[in-house]
Amino acid sequence: MKRLNSLRPWILAIGLSCVSMCTLLAQQVIDEVVWMVGDEAILRSDVEYQKLRLLSQGVRLDANSECALPEQLAVQMLFLNQAKIDSITVDDAMINRYVEANIQGMIAEVGSKEKLEEYFNKSLTQIREDQRRQAKSGEIVRAMQQKLVSNISVSPSEIRAYFASIPTDSLPYIPTRLEVQKIVRKPIVKLSEIDRIKQKLREYSEEVNSGKTSFSTLARLYSEDTRTALNGGEYGFVAKTSLESEFARILFDMPNNKRVSPIIQSEEGYHIVQIIEKRGDLINFRHILLRPKVADEALETEVTKLDSIAGQITSGALSFEAAVAQYSQDEETSNSEGLLVNTNYQSTYAGSSFFPLEELPQDISREVANLKVGELSRAFVMINEKGNREVLIVKLRNKHDAHRATLTEDYQTIKEMALQQKRNQELDDWVRTQQLKTFIEVAEGYRNCDFKYPGWIHDNK
Repeated sequence: MKRLNSLRPWILAIGLSCVSMCTLLAQQVIDEVVWMVGDEAILRSDVEYQKLRLLSQGVRLDANSECALPEQLAVQMLFLNQAKIDSITVDDAMINRYVEANIQGMIAEVGSKEKLEEYFNKSLTQIREDQRRQAKSGEIVRAMQQKLVSNISVSPSEIRAYFASIPTDSLPYIPTRLEVQKIVRKPIVKLSEIDRIKQKLREYSEEVNSGKTSFSTLARLYSEDTRTALNGGEYGFVAKTSLESEFARILFDMPNNKRVSPIIQSEEGYHIVQIIEKRGDLINFRHILLRPKVADEALETEVTKLDSIAGQITSGALSFEAAVAQYSQDEETSNSEGLLVNTNYQSTYAGSSFFPLEELPQDISREVANLKVGELSRAFVMINEKGNREVLIVKLRNKHDAHRATLTEDYQTIKEMALQQKRNQELDDWVRTQQLKTFIEVAEGYRNCDFKYPGWIHDNK
């Protein structure tokens, strides 16, 4: 999904669906409908839940929050209603990954799955579904907003006018940005180690297929996928296109029974899988992941090799770019001179080669922190995003020091800000138009509020 940078973040942050906390709040307040937007109702317990959620995050609520919170919910409903009409869909796989990461974070915070279930007074499956509904609503709103502003652009004259309208002391402060290149070597894994891993997985398969042990029990005990192991290896529903092609082919060819798959190799390691449910191009499954261990001598071999390559680059015998083409084994960067791309869609620099130091992978950030432009790091070992160990050297290609924005040096940043302002104005205008076209009923106690969008109160009769 494409990034929509900071479109009304206060709108996006509000979840429409309440989990069991709303039920607890409803016991303390007399629940009632306080707002109707089309066919959707906003309950007093919804508003109270949002207040409690924000307070738990340390947000200070002012006197107008009693009016602002239901208005924010109502604005989201306008976008969701339009999304239904326009048949907006979102990436279920991305939502599932987000929800799983969030649930694992909550489990880590409270101490165990059982404590989390006790806190919400629901099973983990119910908690996951509640979280998924909230996350999906937020993504649908984002997608709807993206569609509404997708054709908006800004001209050079609009960019210059926007920059001229900003007082000098209010010009944005641009943080230090880095461009980093890398050469990656992947240590050779011994065939005997791969055989050991496969034999383990065959033993697990036999235990499950014979009925001796459940798949989920073995996953909790032995799977090296920390994201799913605590949940018995359950991956959550994911789209076919989000899986590696061969992995997806085997899974979708499997019958819906409790039999265990053959051993499947992926970029992460080796898996066995048990199907839970298929829904068209979506699938939910359990898996056990084992990663072959890399021998220390294999890592040392690659460290020595990269130190030698670094020596050639430093002496001028070999350019860094030529070394990338000749030696790097990283598929994502080997054809782009080893240049890293910022894939954090929430970042201002998503899709570019720029990184604030804190957005770089931690191991790389530590190595480049004290480098000067053009310098190389030592060879070092890190665990990549797939959970496997690799050896690399990095080069600080460029560094843009922190400064107040200027139109010449930061034209793209100023352009994005001008574009964002224009998009926000378009969304504001859209909300005001939808207010006039949508059935809206506001309870008497909210009719005297000082709303951001005053058009909520009108005669529906």
